[in-house]
Amino acid sequence: MMAMTAKKKVTNSSEARQIFEATYNKVFGDQGCTLHYDVNLVGIYKTNGTIWIKGKKSKFSDSKVDSWNDGQTVYIVHRKKKHIDIFDANSEKRDKYASKFKFTLDDFDYEIMERVGGYVLLKLKQRKGAKGTVKEARAVIEEKTLKPIQVRVKVALFWANITISDFSTEGITDDIFVFPKTKYGSEYKYEDKRDDR
Repeated sequence: MMAMTAKKKVTNSSEARQIFEATYNKVFGDQGCTLHYDVNLVGIYKTNGTIWIKGKKSKFSDSKVDSWNDGQTVYIVHRKKKHIDIFDANSEKRDKYASKFKFTLDDFDYEIMERVGGYVLLKLKQRKGAKGTVKEARAVIEEKTLKPIQVRVKVALFWANITISDFSTEGITDDIFVFPKTKYGSEYKYEDKRDDR
């Protein structure tokens, strides 16, 4: 997590919710976004890559796979194995890690922990009775632009640290999310798992 020096502690739940919700909408909104991520799941799992998101559509690329989700179908290309898995976009099996991070904005109590150097540190603590899997989160957000910088998320007993860079909401068109089938010829094996829910 980004080192935030001890400054004036400010608690304002309504303002904290507004800041987080505005950032959330920048990431998952209709305009779309792209960002580079570095993920460290408590030393168990590390990855980095680039993702494009627009509503329910997404595309990502990391060191092992490329994935396209057009909102209905997900194609996951395992480059080294020359294997392509096809899933229904709503299938939990399409991503064994991302499906563990479920929440709604109403799942949390929000707090501004501190402001320093143009950044705001937010704490989100799961409310009693919330159905999401995220128990707690800390988010560092650039206050002027509302760009996400870092997120630390607790699921069950584990923490995942996500560092975000190269965030942009420019030029995210729907064609980005269309699987380029002609790029993957007969040397690739396709496995249709759309009936596996």
